[in-house]
Amino acid sequence: MSGHGHGHGHGHSCGSEGQHEPAERGLEFGLYQRIDLEKLQCLNESRDGDGRQVFKPWDQRNLRDKYVESDVDEELLFNIPFTGSVKLKGIIISGENDDSHPAEIRLYKNIPQMSFDDTGREPEQAFRLNRDPLAELEYPTK
Repeated sequence: MSGHGHGHGHGHSCGSEGQHEPAERGLEFGLYQRIDLEKLQCLNESRDGDGRQVFKPWDQRNLRDKYVESDVDEELLFNIPFTGSVKLKGIIISGENDDSHPAEIRLYKNIPQMSFDDTGREPEQAFRLNRDPLAELEYPTK
């Protein structure tokens, strides 16, 4: 996944048969517990380890004390391993309400040790992002 800026707070929630409020969906279906944080990699981060810290439990999604910035250009690449099989139904990307908010993300799947050289491939899905400082916008995935 690549994007830019700082203040990335990542959450995941997915829909179900019934109608749920976003907070209920995030608590019920969050992927945070399934991310292998020890093996997660963030390429281009300005400070080692900051990329890991932006993945937060649902109830901490609006905390702004942990963020990641790119060291070279406006792109970051996250390799996000999971502890088991997961099905990503939606993604929420939070950031500051300024030009540092990520403008785009591209999702790739099942590319071990992905590097920037691999971003020339066609992504599984790409999103143009709206500014979302409150982590309220959910982008549905295929």
